[in-house]
Amino acid sequence: MVRVLAPTLAGYRSGWLRRDVVAGATVWAVLVPESLAYATIAGVPPVVGLYAAAPALVLYTLVGSSRQLVVGPMAATAALSAGVIADLGPGLDPTAATTGLAITVGLVALVAGAFRLGFLASFISEPVLKGFIVGLALTIAIGQLPKLLGIEKGEGDFFAQLAHLLTHLDETNLLALVVGVGALAVVLGLRRRLPVVPGSLVAVALAIAAVWLFGLDTRGVDVVGAIPSGLPPLGLPDIPWSGYLDLAGGAVGVALVGFVEGLGAAKTYAERQGQTVDADRELLGLGTANLGAGLAAGMVVNGSLSKTAVNGGAGARSQVSGLTAAVLTVLTLLFLTGLFTALPEPALAAIVIAAVIELIDIGALAGLYRMWTRRLGAIYGPAARADFVAAVAAVLGVLIFDTLPGLVIGVALSLVLLLYRSSRPNIALLGRVPGDHDLWLDRDRHPDLDVPDDIVVARVEGGLFFADADHVRDQLLALTRPDEQGRRPRGIVLDARTVPFVDVTAARMLAALDQTLRGAGSALALARDIGQVRDVLQISGGSVLPVHSSLDDAVAALRAGPPAADS
Repeated sequence: MVRVLAPTLAGYRSGWLRRDVVAGATVWAVLVPESLAYATIAGVPPVVGLYAAAPALVLYTLVGSSRQLVVGPMAATAALSAGVIADLGPGLDPTAATTGLAITVGLVALVAGAFRLGFLASFISEPVLKGFIVGLALTIAIGQLPKLLGIEKGEGDFFAQLAHLLTHLDETNLLALVVGVGALAVVLGLRRRLPVVPGSLVAVALAIAAVWLFGLDTRGVDVVGAIPSGLPPLGLPDIPWSGYLDLAGGAVGVALVGFVEGLGAAKTYAERQGQTVDADRELLGLGTANLGAGLAAGMVVNGSLSKTAVNGGAGARSQVSGLTAAVLTVLTLLFLTGLFTALPEPALAAIVIAAVIELIDIGALAGLYRMWTRRLGAIYGPAARADFVAAVAAVLGVLIFDTLPGLVIGVALSLVLLLYRSSRPNIALLGRVPGDHDLWLDRDRHPDLDVPDDIVVARVEGGLFFADADHVRDQLLALTRPDEQGRRPRGIVLDARTVPFVDVTAARMLAALDQTLRGAGSALALARDIGQVRDVLQISGGSVLPVHSSLDDAVAALRAGPPAADS
């Protein structure tokens, strides 16, 4: 039963308990202030973040597959949630709609997990996800900076909000700025110097103390205000059934992003412990956690890389640490919410900015730009930097068009560039290594090769299918054009060992190319084909092409006369 409901607790050892409890307390110290902060990103009261955290931690323990993953409110999905709710217009209460979105995300993830759709995460490439996260982090940061400065927030996309911020700097509240910058310095400083100390909690405590000591709330510094104590109300939010249908489209995108982010964190720490995670089970864990969060008046949740790092660094061995954090969160709701009423908004903004600032990974984008060589540029042109282009498209898409459209733009462009590159495979000309039997290498990379003067030996570096058939045909035909003396090659030998697959369109193209070459006094021969290529050629009628066991045999056969297939 434990393996069915709580696989992460299977084989639990009593010697792990102390470490798990300590790790859970450490996670709680980070979870509480960040949950309050992330709720503000989603545009709901801070306590909604706490409402979501406790049930999410418990339910993920029962269903998820990672022993270290910490599930709770996160910046990315909180921002996505705000975007989805904003698109609905004024018809629904934002807090009720946010809770409804969590339930809808949970149902979407549960259905996806039941149908074993975890593989869909692979369609969001790492560069696109990186660009999306960078764009999202910038959007979150620009939305929090006005709170840090004590000025009104602007409307519109990233650039409109940036312009508003720059043109209203003269309205900065100096006390708010001091509190915000001070809190930011505490969080970042402790993260760098004493990473085991929960910097967010320390910053919150100092900021609250400053409000009490200096009466900052009476001097123009906004504070969180009253946070209701007690357990959350349980049940469905007050929205019509049609509201869930309105939320469904956005919920798919939120679930996908939350799943990818959480799966990445789970895999990272599972590999360090020599463990594995089940992608489909992670979908079920995500779905159950969100369903529980929504039914407890909470917001969208997903796996957190930063809090998982805190959990693992504190020595967690199982999800008992998550259960510990959940218990402490419930105690916070029952007895400690009054401590946070004097929490300054600039300090809360600083915690959010500190959480997302490390996500603005410009170095990673620069690394993608450097993934280029002259050879790749000659082959693919601008598409040689496909990963960089897709990542930048995701960044700009988020900054200009909002979160979900930005993700869609990045994914769509990465697929288009992939198709473009797939339709333009490199065709390398080969030469024979002197003295080595049937060892043929790329002439561009190895200038000291024996190159036949009457036969062209080439290889297509990729599959042959409908998208690249015309390009390959044109390139091979170009190789048989007469030289300056009017001499035409006797034929082309195509090394099929580097062709992992072929479809009917490409097979028929090869047969037609052979006929075209024969009409011009030349011929086409294949060498070293692999099983599935041979099968498709035979089925499609391409078996009329001669296929040889080695390149040397193919060259010799074309020189001997009319090509004939090996018996």
